[in-house]
Formats: sequence, C-alpha cells, structure tokens
Amino acid sequence: MCSMAISKLALCLACIMVRLAMTKQTLAQNSAQDFINPHNSARSAVGVGQVTWDATVAAYAQNYANQRIGDCQLVHSGGPYGENIFWGSGAEFTAADAVNSWVSEKQYYDYASNTCAAGKQCGHYTQVVWRSSTSIGCARVKCNSGAIFIICNYKPAGNIVGQWPY
Repeated sequence: MCSMAISKLALCLACIMVRLAMTKQTLAQNSAQDFINPHNSARSAVGVGQVTWDATVAAYAQNYANQRIGDCQLVHSGGPYGENIFWGSGAEFTAADAVNSWVSEKQYYDYASNTCAAGKQCGHYTQVVWRSSTSIGCARVKCNSGAIFIICNYKPAGNIVGQWPY
C-alpha cells in the first residue's frame, strides 16, 4: 500500500513538473524581449532605431488587455499611445505571432506614396516601424473564450497623417 502511494505521489509530482515547464515555456514566448525582438528586426530592415520596453506603457497595455478578457473584442483602447491589437483563436498565439502578423502588412505599404494598397491594411506595420516611436509596452491575455488577445502600445504614437513612418 505504501509503495503504491509513493508511486502515485511520484506520478503526480512528475505531472506538476511538466505543467510548470509548459507554463514557463508559454510565458517565455511572451516576455518583453519576445515583443521587442521582432519589432527591432522590422525596424532595422528599414533603417529605423530600436525600441525599448517602457514599464508604464506596458502597465497600460496590461490593464487594457485585462479589460478584454471577457469579450476578446478587437476594440482599440482610445488611449494616449499608438496601438496595435491582435486576436487569435485555435492556437496559443505568441508575442512573435502578433508582431509578425502586423509586420506582414509591409507588402501592402507603398513608401513612395505613403499609402496602403487599395482594400488592404498597412497601418499596423507602419506603427511598428514608426521612427519617432521609441518605446513600447505590450500584453497578452487568454480570454474566457480561449482566444488570445495581444496588444502593443507605442510611445510616442505613430501613424500621423501626412508624415512618413521612416
């Protein structure tokens, strides 16, 4: 009886360790650096300086993301920062997934005319590479529905009408 209890305890501990390892991996894929790296890669590609993490902006992003947990709607916060939002369902979408989604709009941006292709979006991309945006703060939450909501805020805001991003 005692050896059976020890076996069950060992199995239980092994399961807990696997779950902790998986949780750490998920968190590790959504750290500040996991948001910064793809931003700076896209910015470097067009000769724009790097962004850094801003704890105040990140707190704003986290507060707003927490407000979206109940409905997971793609609704902008209307706050004082530039903002990109992402929603995904059916997978554990990460920081890199969101930023890469925004950067994928590069194909629709025409620098010469500073416009997006007809019927396409490119404002998420231009915010990522906006020269005067020098700091970011981002957050990721899992909504009650199981979907993922990710937000990045930019200081100062970009996408100013009549100005080029870089």
